[in-house]
Amino acid sequence: MEQSLQETRFDEYGLLRHPEDWSPELASELARQEAIPHLTDLHWAFIDSLRNYYGKYRVPPPAGLICHDLELDEWCCHDLFHNCLNAWRIAGLPDPGEEAKAYMSAE
Repeated sequence: MEQSLQETRFDEYGLLRHPEDWSPELASELARQEAIPHLTDLHWAFIDSLRNYYGKYRVPPPAGLICHDLELDEWCCHDLFHNCLNAWRIAGLPDPGEEAKAYMSAE
C-alpha cells in the first residue's frame, strides 16, 4: 500500500505529481533521501529562490542564476544538492520537461 502511495505521489523522476502537496517537512524528508541529512539556512535560501523564480516565470532559472543572486560560487547548486534536479525535487516543483531534466541531472 505504501509503495502505491509513493507511486501516485511522485512520478518516475521523483517529482511531485501535485506540487501543491509540497511542505518544508516533505522537503526535509526528500533531502534525507538524497543523502542531505539537514537542510541549512543556505539550502532554504536556495529552495526559496528557486520556488520564487519558478512562481514568477514558470520555467527553471538559467544555470547559476540563483547561485549568483545568493552571492555564491556558480556551482553552489551542485555543492548543496549534488545536482540541480535534486534541488528541483526537494523544492517540490513540477516536471520541468525532458530537456531541462537532462541538464539539471548533470553532476
